Amino acid sequence: MKKTVLLLLALGLVSGSFAQNLAAELDSVMQAYQKVQHFNGTVLVAKNGQLLLEKGYGYENFATGIPNDTQTVYMIASITKQFTSAVVLKLVEQHKLALTDPLSKFFASYPGGRKITIYNLLTHTAGIPDYTQDSVFMASHKGLTVSQALTIYNKASFAPGTEWKYSNQGYQLLGEIIANVTGKTYFQAVRQYIFCPLNMTHSGFDFANLKSRDKATGYWTYPGDGKNEEASIIDSAASFSAGAIYSTVGDLYKWHQGLQAYKIVPKPLMDQAYMPFKNNYGFGWFVDSLYGRRVLAHSGDTYGFKSNIARITGDDVCVILLNNIEDEEMRGSLTNDLLAVLYQRPYHLPIFRKEVQLSQAMLKKYTGTYEMARQFSVEVILDGGQLWIQPSGQPRSQIYAEKEYFFFSKVVDGQVEFIPDASGNIVSIVLYQGGHQMSGKKIK
Repeated sequence: MKKTVLLLLALGLVSGSFAQNLAAELDSVMQAYQKVQHFNGTVLVAKNGQLLLEKGYGYENFATGIPNDTQTVYMIASITKQFTSAVVLKLVEQHKLALTDPLSKFFASYPGGRKITIYNLLTHTAGIPDYTQDSVFMASHKGLTVSQALTIYNKASFAPGTEWKYSNQGYQLLGEIIANVTGKTYFQAVRQYIFCPLNMTHSGFDFANLKSRDKATGYWTYPGDGKNEEASIIDSAASFSAGAIYSTVGDLYKWHQGLQAYKIVPKPLMDQAYMPFKNNYGFGWFVDSLYGRRVLAHSGDTYGFKSNIARITGDDVCVILLNNIEDEEMRGSLTNDLLAVLYQRPYHLPIFRKEVQLSQAMLKKYTGTYEMARQFSVEVILDGGQLWIQPSGQPRSQIYAEKEYFFFSKVVDGQVEFIPDASGNIVSIVLYQGGHQMSGKKIK
């Protein structure tokens, strides 16, 4: 008996030491990303019900010097879609909705509504058009609900169920359907079915009017040289059930725990939510795999804020990243590095790179077209005194000189090396990203 007790005590000490080592390594990853200005926010990492890291990095307000901490409140943008889908499934459980219900059941005047189902809306396979990208339409149709706008702007992208296209408007329609079925506002329904049962007391919707010392200020870019470029806040009525929620890492961890225990929606319905239909998308969750385990994840992106939540439900793993700088694009890499720490796998940390200034004549030498592979090339462009790189079919991105012939990106962990010949003329290019590299020959 005595030996058994001593053995259990020893196991407990080893377990505690391992957790401390994990926490220290996770923190070192976060510090590396913060050092290169690729994270400014709050993180939470947990496994098997144990919080391994819950900590703020950088500032919730650069002007006042208030640091981010575990209580800081952030906009979570499209992570909102998980909550919308959960309320829909709750109504399905209560037999107030069916996944096969047509849109015409709720909006009789919607063109083609008989062919669009709740399931299509949840999985982004409804073919709902994005009227918000049409500035002329938006200017002349202010104040309309989503359903009213889509009755007018009804240029379907594709036949329901045949393709996948991410649609904020589809999820906003789900919010209107929730209000229609419950007789409450969408916001009231989310509070009733999710926030209150899970005691998510730091979550809500009207971020613009939130009065809290813990409210983060959102920034377009990482403040520097005395420039604190604050982002405007999108009104909750506009983002609505596709992106209006604000929260903290602690509240989102309660969300994870509630889902793990099936406190909100029963397992058979959550299993459907986690089942991808097209493009690895379920109901408010992207479904992928890592290290042979299923990963459920979703990111959020709105003015001044970016976020990510990733869950490996089979191991009760949860990683939450809330960031109050909008141009940050390292969420996926950072999430994967944190998961690599948890599963004792190799990972690649960003390196701090200092920008140097090169002459316009030198920058012009690098411009041209580089063939990377068959039917794939990149353009290097000099515009506004800055160098830009644009892969075929993708947006262009600015690159910055670390030294002659070697450039780096500030929004992804990527570098560009230009290779000269003996005469100093650029003849090829090498792209580096995530431990991989690709070479290409200059063709013009």
